[in-house]
Amino acid sequence: MSMVIEVAGLRKRYGAHVAVDDVGFAVTEGEVFGILGVNGAGKTTTVECLQGLRRPDGGRMRVLGLDPRTARSQLRALVGSQLQASALPDRLRVDEAVLLFGEGDRRSADRLLETWDLARLGRSSFASLSGGQRQRLFIALALLNEPRVVFFDELTQGLDPLARGEVWGAIRDVRDRGTTVVLVTHFMDEAEALCDRVAVMRAGRVVDAGTPAELIARHARSTSVTFTPPMSFDPAALAALPGVDGVERHGERIRVVGTNQLIAPVCAAVLCDDQLGPPDLRVHHPDLEDALIALISDPATDHPSDAVAGRAGEGVS
Repeated sequence: MSMVIEVAGLRKRYGAHVAVDDVGFAVTEGEVFGILGVNGAGKTTTVECLQGLRRPDGGRMRVLGLDPRTARSQLRALVGSQLQASALPDRLRVDEAVLLFGEGDRRSADRLLETWDLARLGRSSFASLSGGQRQRLFIALALLNEPRVVFFDELTQGLDPLARGEVWGAIRDVRDRGTTVVLVTHFMDEAEALCDRVAVMRAGRVVDAGTPAELIARHARSTSVTFTPPMSFDPAALAALPGVDGVERHGERIRVVGTNQLIAPVCAAVLCDDQLGPPDLRVHHPDLEDALIALISDPATDHPSDAVAGRAGEGVS
């Protein structure tokens, strides 16, 4: 598949503070690409450089083959965006906003309102919209020019779970329509649910990149089982089971850590013939949040290896 975004050696500093330091990655056509990391990692600065909103101090960027530093006007017709601090005047109605950003094209405005389930809210003011409805409106506005690439920055921050689910569905719809999506987020469940590939940033650098499954496999392999054992149970017996790396006691509860294969033998060990087993038994499989925590807390990621840099910038020439 063709590359729609290529970044290599991107740098941006604000005075003495280095916000983006030698960042590289590539985004392929039609995928949802996530940029992850804690607050201050450099995520927003990176995508603002890619949109031509900030001028980097060094590096190479191409978005749809164009350099955002010199072709911002051309990119404006090809790229859509929802910025982290997006807002509209409280009294502006939904239909007025779509007309305003759509340069008065009533037919296109009506079609967009129908497509994104906003027609029923057309005469509602921005101030009266719920969080999920506001974000759906911002998605619609970002897609007014039918862009080939769209940037979403912290799209679900501050939303309740129901509203987040609605916005996730809208993002999937954007991807299904063939638009390439760059999603900036610090919610790992969001990235795992939506992204085809991700790049993890720490202190302005990409410390690893790949599919969510690849990052989990590299940095968060341990499964854990926690439960309160029966009175007669000997926790020491668990340590010898296949796949078990450690057994911890926390008050009355026991936590067993090891490979994914440990679940069956541990559960068998705590189950009795005359009962269903501990009612508080919980199994935690490694997820993207575990991988992120491992990445940002690993001192080795202060200086990413050549192998990591290669994965992050794969496809960049």
